[in-house]
Amino acid sequence: MSEMQSESGGRKKNLDLNLVPFIDLMSVLITFLLITAVWTQISLIQIGSSIYGKKTNQKVDIPPQADVVLKLEIRSNGYVLATAQQSLSIPKINQEYDQATLMQKLEQFKKSYPNKLDGAIAMADELPYEQLIKAMDVLLKAGFPQISILTGGPQ
Repeated sequence: MSEMQSESGGRKKNLDLNLVPFIDLMSVLITFLLITAVWTQISLIQIGSSIYGKKTNQKVDIPPQADVVLKLEIRSNGYVLATAQQSLSIPKINQEYDQATLMQKLEQFKKSYPNKLDGAIAMADELPYEQLIKAMDVLLKAGFPQISILTGGPQ
């Protein structure tokens, strides 16, 4: 401990800083940062494209069908596939999501719009994350590699 004696010969003064409260505060802040860092990245997930990918000099031709919307909503009662002209509900079968029918409908859409590469997925918050991954796999297998995750859930 650092102590200093006053000129008058009186009491010694303690000059040490108590760092324990500061360390406690930093440990709480670092824990909070680590826990919340995952959730700030959820809205940035984009499959199939990367801002860190190789740069090429080729011009990317935007297909004429790029403005056609393909949106998959994952709800507690099943899938809802919203396309350019219609909205199709795919209910659960025996309490399981019907991925075979979803794949069939996505393949039909791909035949109508062969240049379409992107799709968007929205999922209800109360559902397990596993359902999102399974739906992303179905979209990839159907030929839609550019997947976007919509925040806010289905509407």
